[in-house]
Amino acid sequence: MSILTGQAMAQHHSDIKYPDTKKVEQTDDYHGNKISDPYRWLEDDNSPETKAWVHEQNAITQDYLSKIPFRKDVKKRLEELWNYPKTSAPSKKGGFYYFSKNDGLQNQAVVMRSASPDGPAEVFLDPNKLSADGTTALGTMQFSKDGKYAAYLISKAGSDWQEAYVMDVATKQVLSDKLEWVKFSGIAWRGNGFYYSRYAKPDESSKLSRKNEFQKVYYHIVGQPQEKDELIYEDKAHPLRNAGASLTEDERFLILQTSEGTSGGEVWVKDLKNPSQKDFSLLIPGFDYEPNVIDNMGDKILVSINRDAPNYKVVAIDPKHPEPANWKTIVAERPEALQGVGTAGGKLFLSYLKDASSYVYQCDYDGKNGHQVALPGIGTAGGFNAEKQNKVFYYTYSSFVSPATIYKYDIATGKSTLFNKAEVKFNPDEYETKQVFFTSKDGTKVPVFLSGKKGMKLDGNNPVLLYGYGGFNIPITPAFSVANLYFMEQGGIYAVVSLRGGSEYGEAWHKAGMMEHKQNVFDDMIGAAEFLVKEKYTNPAKLAIRGGSNGGLLVGACMTQRPDLFKVAIPQVGVMDMLRFQKFTIGWAWATEYGSSDNAEQYKYIIKYSPLHNLKPGVSYPATLITTADHDDRVVPAHSFKFAATLQADNAGPNPALIRIETNAGHGAGKSVTKTIEEATDIWSFVMFNLGMK
Repeated sequence: MSILTGQAMAQHHSDIKYPDTKKVEQTDDYHGNKISDPYRWLEDDNSPETKAWVHEQNAITQDYLSKIPFRKDVKKRLEELWNYPKTSAPSKKGGFYYFSKNDGLQNQAVVMRSASPDGPAEVFLDPNKLSADGTTALGTMQFSKDGKYAAYLISKAGSDWQEAYVMDVATKQVLSDKLEWVKFSGIAWRGNGFYYSRYAKPDESSKLSRKNEFQKVYYHIVGQPQEKDELIYEDKAHPLRNAGASLTEDERFLILQTSEGTSGGEVWVKDLKNPSQKDFSLLIPGFDYEPNVIDNMGDKILVSINRDAPNYKVVAIDPKHPEPANWKTIVAERPEALQGVGTAGGKLFLSYLKDASSYVYQCDYDGKNGHQVALPGIGTAGGFNAEKQNKVFYYTYSSFVSPATIYKYDIATGKSTLFNKAEVKFNPDEYETKQVFFTSKDGTKVPVFLSGKKGMKLDGNNPVLLYGYGGFNIPITPAFSVANLYFMEQGGIYAVVSLRGGSEYGEAWHKAGMMEHKQNVFDDMIGAAEFLVKEKYTNPAKLAIRGGSNGGLLVGACMTQRPDLFKVAIPQVGVMDMLRFQKFTIGWAWATEYGSSDNAEQYKYIIKYSPLHNLKPGVSYPATLITTADHDDRVVPAHSFKFAATLQADNAGPNPALIRIETNAGHGAGKSVTKTIEEATDIWSFVMFNLGMK
């Protein structure tokens, strides 16, 4: 049988035989409103019924994808593009420089070390040897102050659950220490032990879906079993608070930060040099602001905070007199939004965003002797951290059309010199990024980055992939991706919208896209699409929309509100059931961003955009490829399962409504290169085929 052409096959999308997904009688009462949930049974990802449904859906999706004539070519070119050595910026710990390196197509990057920054390197830890299929990923790794030990976290099959291990740095031997049920935790060394956060052991059947409650902070001494770890902090009165410990660089102050969700924090402090201080004292009460402790300056604590400063400022706080009236401003709020503060060589490095591009400012701990750090261009720079005794450090710079380049930075002179440039098999001189601005529905000016081959024709016929996130105070800044480069290489324009809900323009920008203002985010994305059509970059038949997690919610909301505006929709690991997200794993923490259906007033605005509840029978929806994973314990796969079942039942048009369910993978962190390339192949094949690209 011959393979149908794109046009011919497009007419036969409606021939796809979807699984007959059973409906159950399930109705819930939300403040007097009866809401039906006929696919509730799909929330049980362990049931044989759900597993059979997953198997059937994957078979249909793979059958559809296998008929796309150029799918093999997509994979071949992606592998070629991906296959280049990638290294991180080296950082000095003890007598060695450590960095991660991937030769090209290794599933996980390998931690290397060398005696000098550009000297011969040896393998320190190879995560590829931790599992046969490359699905065990390395999380954070932290070294003890004396450089004797390294503690690291690993996760399996993409889960948020982690285990902690300890290595002897000199011998590279993994010691007997094994800490379990660690989640959303840092590692903070003090002496021959470290602080970390964990939960009680969950039951096996619901460990990937059950609500995470009562996080505790412990101190672990190297060589001791986990059951002997010292409990540092617990809060029996507030099950839904996260807690984490950190230390100032001199190990004098122990900092405890608690949060009631993804927004707002409370900070407690303990002076470890003061033997009479037995308990933590309150430094910043919660939970109205976003404090981040930077370090200490003698007996004062340096904090970046947005109190009376939506774009953030840096203040010095005396733990003995922590009232805001006594705070001393070190670096005042600026017109640009402060994203974070690093320390190196006894200096502060403040990273700002100016129209979503990096801008870095260096000064002393007291705010004096400040100057801007000269960066290579408009892009994203990161890694402005090193120990106090360091005179130099290495940072990374990248943009949409230039891969990560590493620079050596001399702290005293403020001079950057090229250290390492990635060699990707493409010519960056043929590509360009431009930033344009459009006016959103309520009059707000919103930026869009457009990247593609130089000399974009404004003939209304360019294939465009529109990407956004828009939430949780997370900025979407210029970043290089070989997968996106592939689309540009085929003549596509990759468009990234700096939506409200992010931190691109400070806390005011974040607040304008959260809670009852969430619709602004969808209006911004829809406004960007309308702008690109109006300005003749593209037309609705050539326009695809993509986003993941909170961005998956974004795609779900936009495709249900304006199905006519997009030809293709790719909602990835999205929060699709806005009425029940708070009932699973860490979902409760997002109520500070979204609100919750448990609250009668918040329910009123959530139900208006919840993607699952805004699909309607008889509507023609865009060609949709939903992606999720069986081990996603951040946004549980039930969101995508129920959305897919409803979309397949409701979609009246000719476009496919498919779901791709990855096995032995999670929300995305630590995904192996093999799985990443397979997913990129399927997504780009689906997008290009449905946009009529060759």
